Amino acid sequence: MLNVHVYSPGVKGYRPIQLVLRPSGGIETTPAIYPSSKTLYLQVIKEQVPVFEGKFRLTQDVTIPVSKIGAGVRALLGSANTVSIAGELQYQACDATICYPPTSVPVKWDLKVEPLDLHRSPENIRHKDTGERP
Repeated sequence: MLNVHVYSPGVKGYRPIQLVLRPSGGIETTPAIYPSSKTLYLQVIKEQVPVFEGKFRLTQDVTIPVSKIGAGVRALLGSANTVSIAGELQYQACDATICYPPTSVPVKWDLKVEPLDLHRSPENIRHKDTGERP
């Protein structure tokens, strides 16, 4: 597929690309962050639409709020030490001659959670005792 584009958020009349995460208990998400879109002029229908072309990145932060850390971590991890984040990527892709039907694909990330090392910090940020006293 050459010259394929997907519609960016804010488009009218087409399905924009959208990352929809289904957070599990104890996890909160922020809105997805999209790159700057390009305005594409569709000659045949004399319409301008915001699109993404080529490679681009969508990002979205996922957090466990401090107020929920204890309960959230226990609920999320159980005995497995992994957190699964699932959802779907919804979009409509088109090229110069065809607009494909809106679709979605499932997405899932399994994140391994390591326990915090509360006893050591990285060498480059450790406090160095120079022996000098104020």
